[in-house]
Amino acid sequence: MCPDCEDFARTVVMLGQLALYADTTGADLDFVDTIGPSLAVSLPEPPPGLFPPGYNPTEGPEYPGGER
Repeated sequence: MCPDCEDFARTVVMLGQLALYADTTGADLDFVDTIGPSLAVSLPEPPPGLFPPGYNPTEGPEYPGGER
């Protein structure tokens, strides 16, 4: 696996683990609120080939309550 792929995968796993932790009884939600955005911002560019050619994450349907 390429180094960029490993960084991306590791960060995605940590975000998933943080989400699971946030749903546990007694979770420190201040910790989650502090670490979550920092971890998300540190997410590197996705490795080449992860998304199909021409994929644009800003295109798609409008979702209720979401801003575009």
